[in-house]
Amino acid sequence: MEETREFRGISKRLAAQYLETLGGERVDEAGDRIEGDGWSAVLSEKKVNPVASITLNEVRLHFEGDESTLRPLIERFAQKAMRAGG
Repeated sequence: MEETREFRGISKRLAAQYLETLGGERVDEAGDRIEGDGWSAVLSEKKVNPVASITLNEVRLHFEGDESTLRPLIERFAQKAMRAGG
C-alpha cells in the first residue's frame, strides 16, 4: 500500500522525530527517508501560502508498507502532528 499525506505547521525535522518515536530509523543523512518494521516514509518540505500573507510549513510524507501496519502508523503520526499544531 502507498499513501501520501500533507501536514501543515510542523517541520520536516519534527516529522522525522515523530516517525522515530513510532519505531522508524533515518536511513539517509538528510533524514528524508525513514524506515520501520514493514513500512517506510519519504519526507519533503515546502512553504505554502494558504491565505494572503500567511506562510506555513507543509511537510509531505509518502508512506509505503503493509496496509495492516501502515494504517495505524499513519493515524498515530497524524495525532502527533495535530498536537504540534499541524
